[in-house]
Amino acid sequence: MKRLFLAAVVAGLMLVPASSASAFTGEYARFNTCPLSNASVTFCLSAESTGGQFTVGKKTVPLVNQVNLRGGLIAPEGLAGPATFTAPTDGVVLSKAAQPVPGGLTGIVAPSWWPQILRDLFNETINNGFTGVTATVELAGSASSVKISFINALFQSGTAIGLPVKVKLSNPFLGSNCYIGSNSNPVQLNLTTGTTSPPPPNTPISGTPGEFGNIEEKILFLKKNKLVDNSFAAPGANGCGGILFSWAVDPFVNSIVGVPSPAGTNTAILEGTTYLGNGEALRAM
Repeated sequence: MKRLFLAAVVAGLMLVPASSASAFTGEYARFNTCPLSNASVTFCLSAESTGGQFTVGKKTVPLVNQVNLRGGLIAPEGLAGPATFTAPTDGVVLSKAAQPVPGGLTGIVAPSWWPQILRDLFNETINNGFTGVTATVELAGSASSVKISFINALFQSGTAIGLPVKVKLSNPFLGSNCYIGSNSNPVQLNLTTGTTSPPPPNTPISGTPGEFGNIEEKILFLKKNKLVDNSFAAPGANGCGGILFSWAVDPFVNSIVGVPSPAGTNTAILEGTTYLGNGEALRAM
């Protein structure tokens, strides 16, 4: 009965009379880049993660800077199955928020088998105090690769948010193109508000849909939700140290981070609020 009621509320949001407001302000401002010019877009999504962590191999990176997933949704008939995701007007599907990696390169020594020029470059970087490393999760694919099911999120069943990602590691020594994962070999996240079924050695963890509510009957939200996945694999590093030295620096990064790491050894936890705006009401604002 609860499932039928909540599904009816979501479906009913599509029928809310259009607003006479003239601008996106306040709670509606998060939908400024929703592709409302596409008449097929029935909902606008803003999934805002403000906490959690990302563990790959031996490294755990807390999420301290907010990450936003935004775009439009073309809902399937009867809201069955995942919606078709469409890119926002600014093209930024997943915001690139750099997260500091605890420890960075502090205490790490250049391998003795590196050529002298590379060891000197590393030592110079460390001596100048550039030991900090940041990790930025980026979308590894087109907007259509994102899978969204608000119903799954509500009822803690199956994938709520699915997306391929890659993790950029940034530091003066690592260069500007150091990644774990790539567009052709991404880290595939299938986040759920339910309970995971990971391969060992990971054990099941549980998410939560959070607090269900609405704003002026035009925006649905799941506040204080928790999305989890600990069943994904992570490939090795690529592009670290630039074109000249990636052959040497990629294995170095792999040894520090502990990648490639198989399914069952990695974890993603995202905490925040997911907002779903009525497309027709927003078009009139």
